[in-house]
Amino acid sequence: MTVNQFCIAFLIVFFTIGCSQEKQSSEEVNEALEVLVGTYTDKGSKGIYGLKFNPATGSISDGTLLVESSNPSYLAMSQNRLFVYAVNEDEEGGVSSFKWNAEHTELQPISQLPTKGIHPCYIDLNMSGDIMAVANYSSGSVTAFNLRQDGSIETRPQVIQHSGSGPNKERQERPHAHCSIFNTERWLYVVDLGIDQIIAYPVGEGALGDPHVALQLEPGDGPRHLIFHPIEQMAFVINELSNTVVSLKVDSINGQLNLIDRVSTLPDNFTETSYCADIHISNDGKFIYASNRGHESIAIISVSQQGNLNWIATESVRGEWPRNFTLTPDGNYLLVANQFTSNIVVFEVDKESGLLNYSGNQTEISSPVFLSF
Repeated sequence: MTVNQFCIAFLIVFFTIGCSQEKQSSEEVNEALEVLVGTYTDKGSKGIYGLKFNPATGSISDGTLLVESSNPSYLAMSQNRLFVYAVNEDEEGGVSSFKWNAEHTELQPISQLPTKGIHPCYIDLNMSGDIMAVANYSSGSVTAFNLRQDGSIETRPQVIQHSGSGPNKERQERPHAHCSIFNTERWLYVVDLGIDQIIAYPVGEGALGDPHVALQLEPGDGPRHLIFHPIEQMAFVINELSNTVVSLKVDSINGQLNLIDRVSTLPDNFTETSYCADIHISNDGKFIYASNRGHESIAIISVSQQGNLNWIATESVRGEWPRNFTLTPDGNYLLVANQFTSNIVVFEVDKESGLLNYSGNQTEISSPVFLSF
C-alpha cells in the first residue's frame, strides 16, 4: 500500500467512526425521558400517568395511564428505579407500591396499606431504600414504613403525632404535616404548616428517634416544602401562607436549621390572594424556582454562595393553580403541572439568567399535581 492509499484509507475510517459517533450521540440526545404524573382522581383521572419528553426539542407526549390508583398525589421512586411508591390522599389515607412490567409500559401493584393518618400528601425514601416516610396533612402526623427488597411495604408502621396550632385560625387550627424529606442517612425533616415548624427526626436502624424542633418559622408562615442545596450545607423552605422562601444553614450533626435570608415570591405590586406550593433548585444551586397559586406563576430567585436570596422575576404558567413542577435532569427545561386547568406546560431554562421561556409545548391530563423524571 502506497502512502497516499494509506492516508485515504485512514481518512475513510476516521470519518466513518466520527459519523457513527455523531449519529449515536444524536440518538442519545433524542431519547425520550419518562415523566411520572401523579393526579387527583375526582374529575376524570384514574391514577398514575406516564409522559414521554424529548430533551432535544422540548416536546411532550400525551399521557398514558400506567396504573389505576386513588388520588396518587405524590410519588417516589426507588434508587434502582424498579419500584414506584405513591400516597393515596384520601380521608382514610393510604400508601401503595408498584413495580414496572417487563416492557416498562405499565405499573403493577405490589402492596397497599393505610398510613393511619388523614390525607397523606408527601412521600420520600431514605438513601438506603429501606425506610419510607409519609406526611399526613389533615391529621398532622408522620408515618414511617419499612420496605422490603421486593418493593413491598411492611405492615407495622411507626406513627408520630404532632401537636400545636398557629395564628391562622382557618389553616392552622391544628398540625398539618406537609413534607417529609430525608437528608443523608441521619435525619428526616417534617415540615408542618399548621404549627410553623420544621421538625427533625434522627434516623436509626429502620426507625425514627425522638424528634426536636429544627426551625421555628414566623407565626403564620405556613411552611409547606423543604429542599436541600445540591452542593452546600444549605436548605430552603417555601411558606404557603406568607408567600415567602427562606434559606437556611444545615447543621448535619445536630439537625438544626438556622436562618440565612428571606424573600417574597410575589411582585411588590401584587395585592390579591395567592398561595405558594412547590420549590426546586437548579443543578448548580444558583437559582430557586417556586410556584404561586393565585398569581399563577413560577417565581425565579437567585441564590448566592452564602445563601442570600434575590427575587428576579415571575413567569406565567399558562394555566391555573401550579401545584407542582420539576426540572429536567439536565436542567434545560422546567415542566409545570397546573391542577385547575389540567395542563402540563414546558418552559426552556436560561441557565445564565435563570429566566424561563415558554416553549409552546404542553399536554393535557386531568388534575395533575405531581411531576417527576
